[in-house]
Amino acid sequence: MKSNLIWLGHSAFQLTTPEDKVIYIDPFLSGNPKTPEAFKKVTRADYILLTHGHEDHVGDTLDIARETGCKVVGIVELIALLKKAGLAEDQAVEFNKGGTVNFEGFSVTLVSANHSSSYGLAYAGEAGGLIVRVEDDVTFYHMGDTNIFADLEFYGQMYKPDLVAVPIGDHYTMGDFEGALCCELIGAPYAIPIHYGTFPVLTGSPELFQAHAAESSDTQVLIPKPGERIVLPEES
Repeated sequence: MKSNLIWLGHSAFQLTTPEDKVIYIDPFLSGNPKTPEAFKKVTRADYILLTHGHEDHVGDTLDIARETGCKVVGIVELIALLKKAGLAEDQAVEFNKGGTVNFEGFSVTLVSANHSSSYGLAYAGEAGGLIVRVEDDVTFYHMGDTNIFADLEFYGQMYKPDLVAVPIGDHYTMGDFEGALCCELIGAPYAIPIHYGTFPVLTGSPELFQAHAAESSDTQVLIPKPGERIVLPEES
């Protein structure tokens, strides 16, 4: 993996492509107790990709967009709400389920997730997952907030992700056991747990997720710490 992928706690990631494009996914940073202090303030970004409208995913999007002028990519209804809240028209990139948008050196496809979505008290379209394909490099599937559903098997066959970010916290998403079954359906070589431990109700265990996945699939679970670069074993 030539890209630089860093988990920032909860569901947030920073991805820097080989073309030196800086991408944030679900940038809940300044209010995130798990995000390392060095990553809480963003001064450079080219793109923000959003899975859905909840506060712990949209996070610092508007502040980052104002600071950097980056593009913000998300489902139609959420982007419309962000524009009403101050996102500039020329920074807004809207799409919908099944759609792919292409940028310099990478593409993003919006797929389904089983979850709700609102921004403030307003309906923000459906929740989704993101298939991020970096040219001649990694395909990264961020599942967003979800539980298990049968289409995951098709996503594995169609998109062939190298790495999957799986929410395992329970309470608002699936837990560690159900997350491991998702690994079996998707069939990616590697997975990492997300959306756990940020708040007391998110009780899913990354170690149990790792153990369950080893029993039910061929997926190898990596457990990074917030702020760590994710290195696939084949790179070591």
